[in-house]
Amino acid sequence: MERETGPSSSEKLRRGDREEDVKVIEWEEFDHELTRLWSLSSALKLATEKKLSLQPKLESLIQVSADSLRRANELEEMRQRLEARKLLVEKTSAACKVTEQDVKVKEDSLSAEVRSLLVGGTTLSIAKSKLQESNCQLEGESGYTHLKIVTSKLRKRHQYMVSQVSFIYPLKIEAGPSQDQELESLPGGSRLGTKPVSQGSVRILGLPFSMAPFTKMSFFTDKKEVQKSATALGYVAHAVSLLAPYLGVPIRYPLRLGGSKTYIRDYAPYIEPSSSDMSAISTLSQNYKFVEFPLFLDGQDTTRAAYAVFLLNKNIEQLLNFVGVNSLGPRQVLANLKELIRIIQSPDYIHS
Repeated sequence: MERETGPSSSEKLRRGDREEDVKVIEWEEFDHELTRLWSLSSALKLATEKKLSLQPKLESLIQVSADSLRRANELEEMRQRLEARKLLVEKTSAACKVTEQDVKVKEDSLSAEVRSLLVGGTTLSIAKSKLQESNCQLEGESGYTHLKIVTSKLRKRHQYMVSQVSFIYPLKIEAGPSQDQELESLPGGSRLGTKPVSQGSVRILGLPFSMAPFTKMSFFTDKKEVQKSATALGYVAHAVSLLAPYLGVPIRYPLRLGGSKTYIRDYAPYIEPSSSDMSAISTLSQNYKFVEFPLFLDGQDTTRAAYAVFLLNKNIEQLLNFVGVNSLGPRQVLANLKELIRIIQSPDYIHS
């Protein structure tokens, strides 16, 4: 037989709550309370009906609000995209303007180049036509013969002009051994060896030229010999300045003539002028700095004068190379000049 158990503690709590919620109404107030409850029930029913009637409208309003918010978000995204596109268009427009300017500059440059090419093409066409005419003139025996005749006349003219220079400045070999042997060396003093000029010494207008004073100056040096050498170098410089334009050869080292006080210019000197030497003139000619070296002994400094003699001989060597002959030596000034005149006045020069 099952044992009956009493109510649990939770049930007791629920009963206690119900007892507290229960309101005791007196009979006299029952009608009044019933009426109040009926009116409350009617009001609750009416509110429920209104709630049900308003619920679709509220849902529609919520849906409209949601749609408006969504459209606002879409509009904001579209506005941001539009701003980004606007910035991109501005950057593209600026880049297009820069590109347009570059294209205009390149177009102007290209137009100038095209005009230059047109002028060059016209010049080339004219030169080509002249070349064809010259080739036609030179073709055959008549053209080559005409060229030979013109060359022969030109060389005869060379011979005549050189003979005039030789008449003004005669070069003769004095009989007997040379008094000194010229040192084949550079102006720095490094001697390569000794070599006699010839069986006699060459003189220009009767004046000899000796390199001894230009290599070593001492108290016992003969002043007259120094003066004669300077005068002889002045004659040689004048003769070279006449022969070069006659042959149509621009000499490498220009001369400033002054008789026995002649200077020669070097546009790329490797000997710097001393601060105490006031005779060297350094100027700027055609954006090239040159230094003048004296073809005479000025004081005790022999290095500058020896270098000037070396440059003068290089000019004569240049003329010798023009007629197809090598130099006799780096300091054979008079011998090289005499050899140049001899080659030009020889009969082989006309037909070579």
